Amino acid sequence: MPLDSSRKPLVSVKNLKMHFPIFGGLLRRRVGEVKAVDGVSFDIYEGETLGMVGESGCGKSTVGRSVLRLYEITDGTVEINGTDISHASAEDLRKKRPLMQMIFQDPQASLNPRMTVGEIIAEPLREHENLSGRDRETRVLELMDQVGLNRDFANRYPHEFSGGQRQRIGIARALALNPKFIVCDEPIAALDVSIQAQVVNLLEELQDSLGLTYLFISHDLSMVRHIADRVAVMYLGTIVELAPREQIYGDPKHPYTQALLSAVPDPDPALARGIERIILEGDVPSPSNPPKGCNFCTRCPQVMDICKEIPPEFKEVEPGRFTACHLYNTPADHAGHNETAQTAADEDKSIQLGGNT
Repeated sequence: MPLDSSRKPLVSVKNLKMHFPIFGGLLRRRVGEVKAVDGVSFDIYEGETLGMVGESGCGKSTVGRSVLRLYEITDGTVEINGTDISHASAEDLRKKRPLMQMIFQDPQASLNPRMTVGEIIAEPLREHENLSGRDRETRVLELMDQVGLNRDFANRYPHEFSGGQRQRIGIARALALNPKFIVCDEPIAALDVSIQAQVVNLLEELQDSLGLTYLFISHDLSMVRHIADRVAVMYLGTIVELAPREQIYGDPKHPYTQALLSAVPDPDPALARGIERIILEGDVPSPSNPPKGCNFCTRCPQVMDICKEIPPEFKEVEPGRFTACHLYNTPADHAGHNETAQTAADEDKSIQLGGNT
């Protein structure tokens, strides 16, 4: 859908950081940290789907869980519907839970095997709504209808269902409290290919009928192209490119996005032969010890000297599209970066001299 710049975002994330401590040694002291998410910023507008893509381990799922405050975030702000929840108390978060929900990657692991389908879907209603038993049962059956589950299955257990049906149960549970915002954390990754399209089509139908807003996390670039309005590309805990879907897939700017999209197979053999694969050398660095400068500089086919020294600024390079790459910085930007780096070096030197006197 075309984005109206005058619209106010439903979700606004600024400089989000999620660092996990590393403990080691005999006394189990803190010896480092894993920078799973390291300074991520984005907005999601009401009624749109923001797709988040990247290879395994880049921090996509951590972003989704951090946005919903399933983790205590290290730094940054998260605003949902105008309220900052980044450091909200447990009680305040509980009041906000009906507004924001999550669909998990593995439906078998996220459903209680000792509860029936009816009990699983009704659990949010028992926790947050003051409904009678009859009203709660009616609501559960309505939700089962919405997601395409037979009402007669309400007294069955999760192990009696297929993967696609279990994911529908998870979707029904997420819808129980009429949320505005749902994080879909790789909701089709654990499903058969034949079932994936059915679940994605269901999510789209629910979005149209209920006015939902999605953060759709996936490593399936073809599926993200189908469902997302805008796409954010992540690499090693940071967003390297964010743009409307057609711009990302039609004219990727960042070298990592270009390499990622070159790996997507094309069903047309004639077109597939014309695609030039970009093969990245080396391995993804450890998030506990990222490289100096740009996180992608160790594998980038277009790396420059400045990339190895100074992290690129994540900035708007065209209306509505953002990227973090020195290729799109002007000479003035480079001069400013160099001046900042020199100032920092001078300060470090003066501190050292002061300590030696």
